[in-house]
Amino acid sequence: MTARKNLVLIAHAPALADNDSRALAIVRGMERALVGLRLEWRVTEARQLAALPQRDEWLTEATKDGELPFLCNGDESYPVMISGLQEPASLSPGGQPLFEVHAELPLDATGLAAAADVLVAVAEGARAYWGHASPEGYGSEVSEQIRRSDHGPERSPRGLPMLNLLQRTHSPAIPQYLGWLNYWSSAAAQAIGFPNPARDAELLSRARRTATGGWVVQLTDAPLDYDNPAHLDALKRAYGRFPEIGGRATP
Repeated sequence: MTARKNLVLIAHAPALADNDSRALAIVRGMERALVGLRLEWRVTEARQLAALPQRDEWLTEATKDGELPFLCNGDESYPVMISGLQEPASLSPGGQPLFEVHAELPLDATGLAAAADVLVAVAEGARAYWGHASPEGYGSEVSEQIRRSDHGPERSPRGLPMLNLLQRTHSPAIPQYLGWLNYWSSAAAQAIGFPNPARDAELLSRARRTATGGWVVQLTDAPLDYDNPAHLDALKRAYGRFPEIGGRATP
């Protein structure tokens, strides 16, 4: 029996402040985007699930340290989860700390149908600069693209361009890499020059504007598969179109 894959969502946003209302906005937004979802369970120190009857009050108190504690739906047969952590200034563009949100949901028909809405809910609830939703396993592929030495190769083993570490990017609005569904805030879209109607017809055919002026851009019709030559070609075209992504363009 083939194990079911998950869809992984990541959003990069300004750091949380004490009693920041964004944590609750993220969780409520994700619940609205995925019908029937209730993120009202936490994991105890004994690694047991515990219900949160006063979830909103608990969450408000628990985010005082600048992080979004792990929450899930409590359904081990259909797990949906979310958490968020603060990235230190030393690992972030411009020397400013970031808030990084992680969410997962099953990669099935229901998850696929809701994926774009969930990504928008999470990203805009966090007031994110950029984010993405991709099938699990994408991280090992992206790690092959990260440039860790000035004398490293120009291309990854897949033939994709090498990308700079996040802290070497001059602005937090510039995405570090591409995913399957890409969320670009208004600032991110402006930073990479999207959209250009003359150059982005293909991407615009799978894109939509969000309520805050950002964009969700779907790279391929089906979830991104690095073993699919057509998907790799789509990635290469997109990286070629946006040299700013990954800090490859000189500011």
